[in-house]
Amino acid sequence: MKLVILDHNGVISQSSSTFIKTPDEWIPIPGSLEAIAHLTHSGFRVVIATNQSGIGRGLLDMATFNAINDKMHKAINQAGGRIDAIFFCPHTGADKCHCRKPATGMFEEIIQRYGVDLKNVPAIGDSLRDLQAAAAIGAAPILVLTGKGKRTSTKSGIPENTRIYDNLAMAVDALVGKI
Repeated sequence: MKLVILDHNGVISQSSSTFIKTPDEWIPIPGSLEAIAHLTHSGFRVVIATNQSGIGRGLLDMATFNAINDKMHKAINQAGGRIDAIFFCPHTGADKCHCRKPATGMFEEIIQRYGVDLKNVPAIGDSLRDLQAAAAIGAAPILVLTGKGKRTSTKSGIPENTRIYDNLAMAVDALVGKI
C-alpha cells in the first residue's frame, strides 16, 4: 500500500496564529486540493495527522472541528481527491499526552489502523514538530514552505534527511511525477 501522511493547517489549508476556528476560516492553499487529487489518482492513500490544540484550549468544539473537516473533504472530493482518515490530537502542550506531535502517538495509530510500517512513508508538514515526529517513527520527513514552513526552515533540529519544497503541489510532483 502506498501511503502519505499530511499535516492539516499550513500544508493543505492556510494556517492562522489565532487557530482555524470555523469552516469559513478554512481556506485551501492554492494547488493543495489538486495535489491531493494527484496523490489519490496515483494510488496513494492519504491520511492526515494534525495537532489541534484549539480544541483543548476551548477555541472550538468537536462539532465545529467536524464541520471544518467536512468542508475540507468536500473541496478535496470536488478536486478529484480523497482523504482516507484524519488522526488528530486535541490536547495542549501542557497535557503531556503521547499523541501531540512531536510525540509519535498519531503515527502509531496509523500503523495500527493500516497494518503498515511507516519506514520511508512520506510525511509532509510545515512545522519542526511534524518533521521530528516523522523522523522518530522512521517516516520520510518533508517540509513545505507554506504555513510555518519558511520559519521552520531556519530552525535548528530539522532531521537531516528532510526534503524541502515550496508547497504541497511541488512535494507531490516530486513524489509521483507530473501527470
